[in-house]
Amino acid sequence: MGDDVVQYEIDGAIAKITLNRPDKLNAMNAQVIGELGRRVREAGDDDSVKVVLITGAGRAFSAGFDINDEIEDGTETPNEWRPVLQRDINMTMSIWECPKPTIAVVNGHCLAGGCEIAMACDLVVASEDAKFGEPEIQYGSGPVTLLMPFILNQRRTRELLFTGDTIDAQEALDAGLINKVVATGDLETTAKELALRIAPTPIEVLRLTKQTLNRAYEAMGLRQAVNSNLEIGSLINGANTPEQQEFDAIAREKGLKAALAWRNERYGGQPTE
Repeated sequence: MGDDVVQYEIDGAIAKITLNRPDKLNAMNAQVIGELGRRVREAGDDDSVKVVLITGAGRAFSAGFDINDEIEDGTETPNEWRPVLQRDINMTMSIWECPKPTIAVVNGHCLAGGCEIAMACDLVVASEDAKFGEPEIQYGSGPVTLLMPFILNQRRTRELLFTGDTIDAQEALDAGLINKVVATGDLETTAKELALRIAPTPIEVLRLTKQTLNRAYEAMGLRQAVNSNLEIGSLINGANTPEQQEFDAIAREKGLKAALAWRNERYGGQPTE
């Protein structure tokens, strides 16, 4: 693949958007966030496009937002966090608002902000090796775009967000987080076949159908919950607890892998890259 951090391809009526930082498990820095939002809007404005696929290069869909960004920027207080979180929410919600059906094509890690991207898509197809979750609480943080309560039931949402645990593709399917689980080698073909099942529908019918589905969820309070979470998320991230300070200090001095190892030891459990 080329050097672009987000790649964009057109194949007939299908637009394919690929996160392209495979050496970083497609962790999203400011450049990726801006470029992903731009490409989603481009696909939405192109009348030749009927369906949008979003995927990740290499061995992961996305490990989430790039923690190094905030550590290097020294983001600490709620007032400093608010515009950062607003930027991230705007990107995720651009996918939710895209007037075309969107399909997340997920392999490997799909965590934190990456999981939010998948949840913002209309459909999710995953390979057997996919892992889903929002481990933010283990960083002393919280989900940026609060979509999970509108995707899963209350008990499962609370369990995942309180523990920060990850689940495999079959568990995600059983929970209703995703639509299909397929062998890794069949992932792209299955996603394209699904897109081609949608593509014959007239563009205006697709737009209006997605609009009415989105309005149904927004009538349930989705938009209000996302906006409210921005304020609370700024407070959570800006709490500057001793644990947050220790994680950041280890990351600055020894690198992110060392900080993650320290975090995993505290939780005595499943490592998340």
